[in-house]
Formats: sequence, C-alpha cells, structure tokens
Amino acid sequence: MKRSSKVVRKTRETDISVSLKLNGTGKGDISTTIPFIDHMLTLMVRHGLFDVKIRAKGDTKVDHHHTVEDIGITLGEALKTALGDMKGIKRYGNQAVPMDETLAAVTVDISGRPYLIYNVKFPRKGLRDFDINLFKEFFQAFSSAGRVTLHINLIYGDNAHHICEAIFKAFGRSLGQAAAIDSRVKGVPSTKGKI
Repeated sequence: MKRSSKVVRKTRETDISVSLKLNGTGKGDISTTIPFIDHMLTLMVRHGLFDVKIRAKGDTKVDHHHTVEDIGITLGEALKTALGDMKGIKRYGNQAVPMDETLAAVTVDISGRPYLIYNVKFPRKGLRDFDINLFKEFFQAFSSAGRVTLHINLIYGDNAHHICEAIFKAFGRSLGQAAAIDSRVKGVPSTKGKI
C-alpha cells in the first residue's frame, strides 16, 4: 500500500508543494519562509511519525495569511490523496499533550466531513512578527481540504509559544493515530461502508 502523495498548489499569491509519506519515521524537510511555521510543522511531523517535505513561497511582504492558509490546504489535499480508499485506517485519534504549564488536546475523525472546533485563546496576538491567530486559518483549511473533523482544545496555558507547541504535537500524534492501519479493520471503519 503506497500511502504517500505529492501535491502542488500554485496561485497568484503562493507556490506550495507538499510530499507526504504516512508510513514514515518523523523526518521533516520544511521550508516555508516563515520560521515559526517551519518549527510547528516540524513538531507535527516528528510526533505524527510522517515523512514530509514542504516548500512554500508566498506574498509574505503583504501578510502571512495566504501562505499559512494555502499550506493548510495543500497539506490537507496531500493527506486525502495519501489515504486513498481509507480501507483499514483507525479513523479516530485523540491526544492530549503537555508543554510545561500548558495542556492541549486534539481529536481527529477522518470522516469525509470537514469540521473545525477551535477552542484556543492566546494570551497575546503574536510571537515576534507572526500572528498566531492565523493557526485557526491553517486548521480550517486543512480540515476542509483533507475532509477531516478536528476538535482543538486548549485546556490551559499561559505561554503562547508553549500553547502552539502543545497543539501541533497533539495534532501530529492524533492524526498519526487516526491515519494508522489496524489489521483488524476490514474495509473502511464505518457502518455505512463508505467514508
């Protein structure tokens, strides 16, 4: 079973390529021109045990919004493609991850139904020159393109960097859990016979 994909998305605002291997070892080769995004995606890849290569360029002189959102779209499309017919996947994943004073929980359902619940309030808007509220746009784009239900909940936390780290680690771990193959699952994990 291949369980890998390569997706390219080019618009007037961004140029993004994502190579994704679901049965990986946690190797990330990520260069988006936005260092904080690189850091967060590297955590997601490492904790999800995916192998991912991402290259992204965008109109960051204007704003980070287009690049962040389009990375989410492209990564979601890569996931959907790599999952193929989704036969044998666990479908659900749930992980709570601490980072010092912070605790974040992410629940994933590879359901074919995109939906995002995002209960995250940051103690401040940005870290250096990056607006961390853009992460909601990233997760919304990922959910829509990947056709995945995501529930992201900050249980508690005071440090904005720690909050981001806990969320992306929990996201990687829960997505890895949901996308994993379970040999006991015959067909797709749905009583409908289709996801």
